[in-house]
Amino acid sequence: MSGMTPSTGTPRSLVAYAVVFSVFLYLPVLLIPLFSFNTGYYVKFPIEGLTLDWYLDLAERAPLKAAFVNSLQLGAVVSVLSTILAVPAAMAISRYRLPGIRLILGFMMLPFVVPSLIFGVALLALVNCVDITLSLATVAAGQTVICLPYAISTLLPRFDLYDRSIEEASADLGENALWTFWRITLPTIGPGILASLLMSFTISFDEFYMAFFLSGTDATLPIYIWTQLRFPQDFPSLLALASLILVFSFAMVLASLKISGLGASIGKRATT
Repeated sequence: MSGMTPSTGTPRSLVAYAVVFSVFLYLPVLLIPLFSFNTGYYVKFPIEGLTLDWYLDLAERAPLKAAFVNSLQLGAVVSVLSTILAVPAAMAISRYRLPGIRLILGFMMLPFVVPSLIFGVALLALVNCVDITLSLATVAAGQTVICLPYAISTLLPRFDLYDRSIEEASADLGENALWTFWRITLPTIGPGILASLLMSFTISFDEFYMAFFLSGTDATLPIYIWTQLRFPQDFPSLLALASLILVFSFAMVLASLKISGLGASIGKRATT
């Protein structure tokens, strides 16, 4: 057909729309690495020259190193907490007909639709009411709220594809429920757990609003970037830092999707 691409049969108009949409969405992001190598301070064409000085300058910034360590620690704690909470939640949603499950699931997925700014203000008001000192611990609690629905969404397909007859066989052989979960269920859904850890870590590492409202005096990497935007002479170094974060985040998300797809294929093979 004249309106279809010969290889896939996809309408050409749809292909054109996808190309235009991708260019509109990702072209500004791709300009960040380009200008991070520019010798000039200003983002403009043509670039003045190419240099690696802005990347080398990052290694000499002590506040940047401290913020980076804080973000790494937060990402590790939040990813573990989110996944630990998401495993029983995803298992319950997938396996049991709970009363009001749609309402419960909708409540759990609220961070998907409610802006993080609203959650940040609400949690700040709550922390002030109970007189808790702002710290990285309060940031971890807030980011766990944001990351939890992503972790549940990542783990739900693993439980949906899981063959429960394996657990039944374990019970028939005399194993209790706890050891059946530890020795059979957990290894089987392992790729989903790893994907949840990577996804939650990436979201926590890049998250701004919870860190802005709840961090106190301990800056995270996004907060550090935001504070340095006031100084034009630091902007090229921030572009270099943003380029590194972009590559890191893309690699983490890609790894999460790959692992998630691996888990799905394992689940399909187990059920056939």
